Amino acid sequence: MTELGYASALGLGLAGAGHCLGMCGGIAAALSLGGPRSPSVTIAYHSGRISSYTALGGLLGFAAGSVDISAWTLGLRYLAGFLLVGMGLYVADWWRGMALLERAGSQLWKPVQRLASRWLPIRHWPQAYALGLCWGLMPCGLIYSSLAWAATAQHAPTSALMMFLFGLGTLPAMLATSFGAEGLQAFLRKRGLKLVIALLLIASGAWTVYLTAAHSGHTGHGSGHPGEMEPMDHSQMHHG
Repeated sequence: MTELGYASALGLGLAGAGHCLGMCGGIAAALSLGGPRSPSVTIAYHSGRISSYTALGGLLGFAAGSVDISAWTLGLRYLAGFLLVGMGLYVADWWRGMALLERAGSQLWKPVQRLASRWLPIRHWPQAYALGLCWGLMPCGLIYSSLAWAATAQHAPTSALMMFLFGLGTLPAMLATSFGAEGLQAFLRKRGLKLVIALLLIASGAWTVYLTAAHSGHTGHGSGHPGEMEPMDHSQMHHG
């Protein structure tokens, strides 16, 4: 069910439009102060931001996949399901537990923020791209929880692609801010849109937990050792 994981990643980026506008909208708008004559700066910034998400997703997917223990794999799949449920609740503003990740990441962000300040004010597109690379590490619960969820794929290319699609999902809101498309911003902030995507994420997470539990019981009965699980290949992974 890899395709479902990819669709969830894209939907999560779209659903987080309001959150993205609050966290990053200011700098996205500032990049366009030079007017429509500098679209390359805006595009470079968002390219750097998505590149950062993609690279971090790949690194975490590789690290998680380097542990070849069935209990670890099972635990990660449960984590993937619970994270999807948590992110759905977070997007719908029903539970703010994911904000704990933002507080935990604030310490990591401080040295990155000092580095990012070197490229301000932005004059050329390479500076904008470098700033975007740094911005991928900002203390954002949506980003951090998405990275943790992508890592549960335990496969660097899959995890990287999931985070790439998440980044693409955030683009409409961020580009709308950059280029002043107020109509699109208003649409992406609609409560109904957020609720639909949030419910889909919650359902997807619950389905992942169910399938993981069902697979665990099946492999436990089918092997000669009740506590032993057969590893699943990546084509059978529930979310990536």
